[in-house]
Amino acid sequence: MPLVTIEVIKNVFSDEQKHQLIANVTEAMVAVEGEALRPVTWVRIVEIEQGHWAIGGQRLQAADVRAMADAAPG
Repeated sequence: MPLVTIEVIKNVFSDEQKHQLIANVTEAMVAVEGEALRPVTWVRIVEIEQGHWAIGGQRLQAADVRAMADAAPG
């Protein structure tokens, strides 16, 4: 039984975005593992409190993540 854990900073993703993450990751697992594993593929989203996640020693808030996403090319 595959178990996929996605860790995100709290308040970055909406409920709809989290639902889409779960659906897309499930589809990716089924594409690799086969349709028979769909019923036992677990995907969970763990939300980490703002400020409890850091990159390069700099603590991140939801606004920081959104600013990085806005600045990303594409």
